[in-house]
Amino acid sequence: MFAVIKTGGKQYKVAKDDVIKVERLAGEAGDTLQLDQVLALTDDKGAMTLGTPMLEGATVSATLLEQARADKIIVFKKKRRQGYRRKAGHRQDLTVLKITEISASGAKKAAPKKAAAKKAAPKKAAEKKSEE
Repeated sequence: MFAVIKTGGKQYKVAKDDVIKVERLAGEAGDTLQLDQVLALTDDKGAMTLGTPMLEGATVSATLLEQARADKIIVFKKKRRQGYRRKAGHRQDLTVLKITEISASGAKKAAPKKAAAKKAAPKKAAEKKSEE
């Protein structure tokens, strides 16, 4: 059984006991988090349920292992022959999560959005003939 979740503007495919690194989430080591933005879910038989866009009632439970930082990346800008150079570094804040449970209780597809009713374009040629 696995799920596709959305957090920090990214999507992750997770299964039970997976350890993932996501964008910084509030909390301390040992805290339990409920991730409720579940996009897709499979059951034990392999049947997949897709949300539109989210599955209502489906949650993924995770334990926060640590707050960490990614490796440093160098941001270097240069314009040749202009004497312009800028060097900066960046370390992204990360949260390390261990997936403890995937719950599909009450998971049903979100109600699809109603499509806008198409209006028939008025026929200009027919109106002109009827006015004459």
